[in-house]
Amino acid sequence: MQAERLQKILSRAGITSRRKAEKLILQGRVSVNGEIIRELGAKAVLGKDDICVNGKAIKAETEKVIVALFKPRSYVTTLDDPQGRPTVVDLLKGISERVYPVGRLDYDAEGLLLMTNDGELAHRLQHPRYKVPKTYLVKVRGHPPEEALAQLQQGINLEDGITAPAELHILEDDKKATWLTLTLREGRNHQVKRMCAAVGCPVLRLRRTQIGPIDLGNLQPGKSRRLKASEVRALRKAVGLDG
Repeated sequence: MQAERLQKILSRAGITSRRKAEKLILQGRVSVNGEIIRELGAKAVLGKDDICVNGKAIKAETEKVIVALFKPRSYVTTLDDPQGRPTVVDLLKGISERVYPVGRLDYDAEGLLLMTNDGELAHRLQHPRYKVPKTYLVKVRGHPPEEALAQLQQGINLEDGITAPAELHILEDDKKATWLTLTLREGRNHQVKRMCAAVGCPVLRLRRTQIGPIDLGNLQPGKSRRLKASEVRALRKAVGLDG
C-alpha cells in the first residue's frame, strides 16, 4: 500500500475534515507508531502503521454515509458547543455512524446541511476549486435598486477580495422586504450576509435550499435523511469523484 499524508488519511477515515486534521497534527494530537507527529508533510499507511488521534487508534470506515439535514435556526453547526447551545448533532436520528458537518450555517440561518464521514467528498464540496453551487432563499430589508442587484451578480468587493459572479432572482417583494434567491460558487464566512449588507440590503432571514444536485425537497425543519445511491453518485460526480 502507498503511504499518504496524515491529514488525508484522517479525512478518508472519517475522523474529520482535511483542514481540521491539519490542526490536530500541528497541536500534537496525532501519533504514528507511538511517535507524536507535528509535521504536515508526514506520511503513513492506514492498516499497516499504528495511527492514533488523542491516543485512540483509527481505522477506515467501511461504509461512507451522507446525510441531508434541514438545520433549523438557533442550532450551531458543530459537533459540540462550549456555550451549551443545541448542535446539529442533537437532531440526527437513526444515524449510528459518526458524521460531521460539511461547511457551516450560521446560528440564525436555516436550511440544507450535508453531514458525512467521507472526508475526501467533504473536502471537495467546500474547496472553491470545484465551484459547487449553493442556493439560498434570502429575505432582505427594503427594495434593492437595480444597481445593487447588478453588483451582487457581478461581484462585491469585500474585505477578503471580490466575490465571484452570482446568480440572482427576485421572487417577491412587499412594502418592507424583498425575497430573492442567490446562488454562489464559493464559500466564504457569512458571505451572503456580507454581500447584501455591502449593497445596503441587510439580510432578515436566510435559508440554504440546495448544494450541488441535492436540494431540501420535502424535508422538514429538524429532520434528516440518508442520501439515495443516485444522489450520492450525482454529488460525487459534481466534485470530480467516481460516481
